[in-house]
Amino acid sequence: MNTATILLLHSLAMSGELWRPLTGKLEPRARVVAMDARGHGESTWDGSPFTVEDLADDAAALLDELGDGPYAVAGMSMGGCVAVALAGRRPELVNRLVLADTTADYGPDKAQAWAQRAENAVAKPRDKQLELQLDRWFSPDFLEREPAEAKRVADLFLATDSRAHAAACRALGAFDGTALLPAIAADTLVVVGEHDYATPPAMAEALADGIPGAELRVFAGARHLSLFESPGALDLVAAHLLGEDR
Repeated sequence: MNTATILLLHSLAMSGELWRPLTGKLEPRARVVAMDARGHGESTWDGSPFTVEDLADDAAALLDELGDGPYAVAGMSMGGCVAVALAGRRPELVNRLVLADTTADYGPDKAQAWAQRAENAVAKPRDKQLELQLDRWFSPDFLEREPAEAKRVADLFLATDSRAHAAACRALGAFDGTALLPAIAADTLVVVGEHDYATPPAMAEALADGIPGAELRVFAGARHLSLFESPGALDLVAAHLLGEDR
């Protein structure tokens, strides 16, 4: 019998399908909702600009509709920003939280940097963006060791609408959730890859320092999608979301 509902929020230019390796560990014991952000996966989008807060409102509306909270939530990268906005603005909805390879603020140059990434997202064919993305997501050792997993993730990126990718970049460039961190009431686990240069460990440390009682784990040798690269990481996250001993 399912005893919990768990919401999973994916990273930039992906979809809820990204979470399949974790979903398989959770579904025997929980109802899992791997939500697609606006314009990503099978989610509709009218083409208008959106903010991280808008994505958090989408998630909150879904949880309000389910009506059996509070919920466990995991967010990776962009999804982690959305999870910060959700748990900080609606703390009553979230009782367990995982923030993976993410941040509450991309820093003083974020608007310019993300505007450039938005431009690249639409100016370059998606397959021409892939080499840089793979280097950001995974270490060279992992790419050599697990080519099928790397291809699975790459295919999700290739299938994403470039316009939605660009809109999400601009949303991340405008986001600062630092002031929300003290309001997060959930039991929080922050995880990051040791060699994540997209959201480095210092950003994870800032999250863990800002969220009351949060725990930080750094996965040795991993890059931005550390949960899929690090042995045991998915089991750790599953146990936290399910409220099990770990």
